[in-house]
Amino acid sequence: MTDFRREASAILAELEAMRALDAPTHGGRVLSYVYDSGLVELDELAAGAARLVQPVNGLDPTTFTSVAAMEAGVVGFARRVLGGAGDDEIVGSVTSGGTESCLLAVKSARDLWRSLRAGTPRVPRIVAPVTVHAAFHKAAEYFGLELDLVPVDPGTGVVSVAAIEERLGDDVALVVVSAPSYPFAALDPIADVAAITGPRGIALHVDACIGGFALAFWPDELPAWNLSVPGVTSLSADLHKYGYAPKGVSVLLTRGRDRQRFQYFATTAWPGYPVVNPTLTGSKPAGPLAAAWAIIEALGEDGFTELTAQTARATEALREVVDGIEGLKVVGVPTGPLFAVATDESVAVDRRVDPHHWADAARAAGWHLQLQPGLTQADGTRLPHTTHLTVTPVTEAVVGQLSTALVAAADAVRGVPPVDGQLLVAGLAETLPGGLEGLAAASAGLDSAGAAGLLRAFGLLGGAASDDEAAGADGALPDRLAPVLALVGALPPQLTERLLVELLARVVEPSSTPDRG
Repeated sequence: MTDFRREASAILAELEAMRALDAPTHGGRVLSYVYDSGLVELDELAAGAARLVQPVNGLDPTTFTSVAAMEAGVVGFARRVLGGAGDDEIVGSVTSGGTESCLLAVKSARDLWRSLRAGTPRVPRIVAPVTVHAAFHKAAEYFGLELDLVPVDPGTGVVSVAAIEERLGDDVALVVVSAPSYPFAALDPIADVAAITGPRGIALHVDACIGGFALAFWPDELPAWNLSVPGVTSLSADLHKYGYAPKGVSVLLTRGRDRQRFQYFATTAWPGYPVVNPTLTGSKPAGPLAAAWAIIEALGEDGFTELTAQTARATEALREVVDGIEGLKVVGVPTGPLFAVATDESVAVDRRVDPHHWADAARAAGWHLQLQPGLTQADGTRLPHTTHLTVTPVTEAVVGQLSTALVAAADAVRGVPPVDGQLLVAGLAETLPGGLEGLAAASAGLDSAGAAGLLRAFGLLGGAASDDEAAGADGALPDRLAPVLALVGALPPQLTERLLVELLARVVEPSSTPDRG
């Protein structure tokens, strides 16, 4: 028998100690990233299902036929509840998450567009509201498309159908709309957009990654938003969100087999086995798929309806709480189990509440809300900086405690002005060689050492490590995030993105401490 270097119990104890430093994934104290059903038995079922297929390689469903059976079951459920019931022309794939689903939707649309316009030198465009998920920015960069972003109403986050129609042309490979958008939970006018893209033969993707499996069972009547709308050609929805499965598992549904086949990659141009991949990965775990399949089998539509009702009640209660807090307001008319909160500028300045200070105060009390920066749109209008809340079924059990904490947090920071990002940048620039001009110039050609130096100057990397020393644990963010988001909004975007890359890269670098012998 192998003589392992360390006892399993010691390894697991160390992992448990590391997990203790994480934000809590259960109990409703984190209102982003995690989707807690509140049902311990559902988590245990998912873990058991994943364990059963742990050695299985999802690469080849002809060898591991359980993969084919589970994927057919999951796609069939998704098709049924997302507006495609009874339509055999709607097919789909299980992916590793929303980003992969969105990437594949873009790839399919691009390749179909190319096939219809052989030899054209033009670069195809994606037309989408500025609130579209960042995954489409990534897809445009990866697949060589131009992302044409349409401004939205700053008060509601909703895009105008006329504004989308103005952007349409024969170089548009795909239009994307959200159900709902992540930043403001705005439900885009999907049926109206489909009415202008369909007759033009332009593909229309509905990004329902965050809300799809909640809206499918939402207790309120909603405008048509899913595959029941004839002009919708594809739709993505994440099972690791309101399907309550572990990360990462999503579904991409496509109208028409021929359209969906553009999603695939296949080659026999090497001496190994024929490679046929419906998704971006080759070898892939079957665990998340198995967990999602098991949860669907256990809950059924009645179970999803019940959990969604809990979520809807908690969402309504929290929106009412925010509506009752002087100095804050819910942005627009959000749809589904999420919403954004901004400063209510209709009240006196000394009675306003900055949403980022509010989130920091709530975090100090043990509640994790998500800070979102403001954004100036191409037409010059400004989207407000906000705080985002994602509500899950477990939230209903803690809505009283959370409401009290949100009111107390607002009271603690009412009248405190927002962090002035420009002033903060100017002050920090004075400590750097070259001042503001040098800071602006740093956007181009900034190497790792230079980026780390700026991060330390901004207080985002601890210690005074040498340039060739890994940051390791020094990469932790400060306790107050409002100044960090103010910097994000004030620095040139290219510089901000470069610094964030450096920060995240250094957070996961190994320390210089020798490994255990």
